[in-house]
Amino acid sequence: MCGDWSESALKQGRFILLAVGLIGIIVIIWLFSMIFDKKPSVLSQSTTGNVSTTSSYAPGDVPWDYQVQQVKVGDLIDGDMVLLPNNDRMSNDQNFATGDSIWVLSFMQATMKADSQGKNDVTLSQWKPIKSFKTKEEADKDLVELKVEIKTDVKLIGVYKTELDSQFRYFAVVELPTGQKVKQPIPEERYKAFKDKKEVSVVLEEVHDYTDFDQSMAKFRGWAE
Repeated sequence: MCGDWSESALKQGRFILLAVGLIGIIVIIWLFSMIFDKKPSVLSQSTTGNVSTTSSYAPGDVPWDYQVQQVKVGDLIDGDMVLLPNNDRMSNDQNFATGDSIWVLSFMQATMKADSQGKNDVTLSQWKPIKSFKTKEEADKDLVELKVEIKTDVKLIGVYKTELDSQFRYFAVVELPTGQKVKQPIPEERYKAFKDKKEVSVVLEEVHDYTDFDQSMAKFRGWAE
């Protein structure tokens, strides 16, 4: 009887150790997932301005544009401030006073949907103030990171011309890195130069999402050749 009890206790002890070990492994995996599951943000709380509450984007929503404007602080309401003249409201984390002239970084997003012919239908949102600054220099530092101009080669889908009343118009169609197809009017000289090309150099403006810098929208800004 004593031997049976001892063997049973030994098995029970092994089971407890195994259970504790499994729980420990689960806790370690959870801690690592918490550490590495962090998204980069170009506008973090460590920067010089004030970040307002951010929101997530639905599928098809892309960052579209930013602007820096000088505004005046109006009424103060429950920790928020009203921005004049548009009566926008945002957090007043820097304790501005009514009547102060400040600088605000505003954001516009676009909802892009493709129609049956593959053309993009773009709906633009209203401007939304996302960050406040005491000086324009501080605001411009963030704007430079969020709107980046680059030169790159893109796929040339083709060129074509149209005729109306004996007048010709020329166009080029390119595919941007995002997959978006852009049609641009071009002069006859560029039409002739592009006819036999598969790629062309362009100037793009990359507009990055302020909550997730890796998400961006490329906008055509001109030809680089």
